[in-house]
Amino acid sequence: MTKLLPYRVIYFDEVKQDIKEAKAWYKKQSNGLQKKFTNEVINAIERLQSSPESYAIRYRKVRIVHTRTFPFGIHFKLDIENRCITIIAVVHDHRDIGEIEKRK
Repeated sequence: MTKLLPYRVIYFDEVKQDIKEAKAWYKKQSNGLQKKFTNEVINAIERLQSSPESYAIRYRKVRIVHTRTFPFGIHFKLDIENRCITIIAVVHDHRDIGEIEKRK
């Protein structure tokens, strides 16, 4: 039996800025909260890596995994053939996805 390789995760440059802005906002709310946010994002990505196909396509072949505590979604595309996950955005659930859809 052939063992499948784990999914490789790559991300758009904008994702760094998405996370940076969210962390800054949470830090203003309560010092230390930004660390909890970061851990939630990491945990969501780990869940995503274990079963990326379990997340439904929401728009333009983009799927979303949500953090458990914070109202944020990690928007990603899945390339099953090449076992690659491309994270295109990490954004608040109530943000208009119009700007995200422009990211290729």
